[in-house]
Amino acid sequence: MELVTETVAEMVELSQYEIERNKPMPSKNHSILQGNLLIEMGARYRKTYSFFSELNIVMPEQPNCVPDIAIYPKLKIDFLDDVVGMTEMPITAIEIVSSSQSDYEIVRKINRYFKAGVKSCWLVSPPLQAISVYSEIGKYTFFNTDMILADPATGIEIPLIEIFAD
Repeated sequence: MELVTETVAEMVELSQYEIERNKPMPSKNHSILQGNLLIEMGARYRKTYSFFSELNIVMPEQPNCVPDIAIYPKLKIDFLDDVVGMTEMPITAIEIVSSSQSDYEIVRKINRYFKAGVKSCWLVSPPLQAISVYSEIGKYTFFNTDMILADPATGIEIPLIEIFAD
């Protein structure tokens, strides 16, 4: 009998999406929550902020990151001159937890955002139907569907019942 010593990472073949973005492939629940967040925030705060889905953020002295959603102060749109990698850090980076991500990976990513100058990070947990808003590593406020999320860095407030609605 042969002993198998492959790790889970070795057994799972990464898709081109995962390799290019250095993040897990989004799932159905991930996609629903990302859409709900963009719709709800856009409806309430479109004149104040720009919301970007899957935008490449060029991190200083670190590998680039692609948050699920990045929130910037309202930016002017120029359809003739596109940007492939933003060097300006967002105010807020939103990450929707994938079932394949470890707590360690998530905390490291949030820490990278803060070191680069991001002011707040949201960690969206689909199975808990909750969002934690971090103002720094180890300092966060937990919001569930009975609550209105409030982010002091942006002033954004949204009822979570709208985000986790089916």
